[in-house]
Amino acid sequence: MNPTNPSGPSDDRDANAQPGAHAEAAPAKPRRAALVIGLACLAAALLAAGIVPRLEARTAQAQQVAAQRDLIVSTLVPQRAPASQDLLLPGSVMSWADASIYARTSGYVQHWYADIGAHVKAGQTLAQIDTPELDAQLQQARADAATAQANYRFASSTAQRWQTMLQTQSVSPQDAQAKTSDAAAKLATLQAAQANVSRLQELVSYQKVTAPFDGVITARNVQVGALVTAGGTPGLATMPGELFHIAQTDRLRVYVDVPQDDASLVTPGTAVWLTTQQYPGRRFAASVARTSNVIDPVSRTLHVEVDVDNHDGALMPGAYAQVHLALTTATPALELPVSALLFRPDGVTIAVVDAHDKVQLRKVTIGRDFGTYVEIATGLAASDRVIDNPGDAIANGQSVHVTATSAPGNKA
Repeated sequence: MNPTNPSGPSDDRDANAQPGAHAEAAPAKPRRAALVIGLACLAAALLAAGIVPRLEARTAQAQQVAAQRDLIVSTLVPQRAPASQDLLLPGSVMSWADASIYARTSGYVQHWYADIGAHVKAGQTLAQIDTPELDAQLQQARADAATAQANYRFASSTAQRWQTMLQTQSVSPQDAQAKTSDAAAKLATLQAAQANVSRLQELVSYQKVTAPFDGVITARNVQVGALVTAGGTPGLATMPGELFHIAQTDRLRVYVDVPQDDASLVTPGTAVWLTTQQYPGRRFAASVARTSNVIDPVSRTLHVEVDVDNHDGALMPGAYAQVHLALTTATPALELPVSALLFRPDGVTIAVVDAHDKVQLRKVTIGRDFGTYVEIATGLAASDRVIDNPGDAIANGQSVHVTATSAPGNKA
């Protein structure tokens, strides 16, 4: 025990105990630092897990808002309209020639030789009329003509004798002139009698009712024994006197009325074909024969006649047909689908996208109409980007976002 150091023993104990305490405290500090770092990492991970999706969502939302700020549209490139156009119009089929046959002489029907539906030739006898009174008148006229012939011969010979005697002064000039005048009067009487015979012979020839042209009989209004008069039938108010009705059907006429807008494209020789419901899929070739060359002020149409060859008899007069006119223009313009048009109070308008993706509203003039497509006569250029299906609210100068530019689809 050190008397000079009362605390010596305890210092020795403390000195002996201090190394162990330091040994226990030294490992505790790294564990505490690792725990702090782990907690910090966990907090950072949790923070990142909550903030990053929000940041991404905000970024995507901002991009979507920016994309929706401009109107999204698709555009079309104008195409050249076809040079030929099929103009479909209704037409009425008519026979090439159509005639009502009447009696030219009065009498009784002795025979008839052609019934409804019969195909006849020009000059073929259709009926025979018995005319006993006319035959008697002809005989009388021939007798009168013979009498006039005899009187003229006697007067003529007498005038010649008196002219011979006048040369020898055997008769007076006045008597000779009277005989010459009597011969001239007898000649006139003879000519009148001969003319009457010719007239009656012509009427007798009408005893045979003949066909004026090749055709088909469409009506027969006579019976054997019926009384007929020249130009009409007496006693029958319901029948105007028509004996037969004949129509020429080997060639037909079709009349159509072409609208004023297309009238200038229709000329004689324009290609035409007909279609009918009786013959689905069949085309009947035809051609424009003539036009009226005037516009009807009431309907604003051009009257056109179309001729059709019908030797096979497939088409019947009076039928309804659809007439297809192949109209051709030398300078076709550009065309657009009707979905690209805006119909506004100031006229037809299209929406065009310029080089800065701005909308330009432009008025146009419509030319030919192809149904789902129309020809744009004015207001459209081949390099324009035209908005397809523009909304009614689209405005001039509006910014748009073009997603696709394409040519018009199939027009078939």
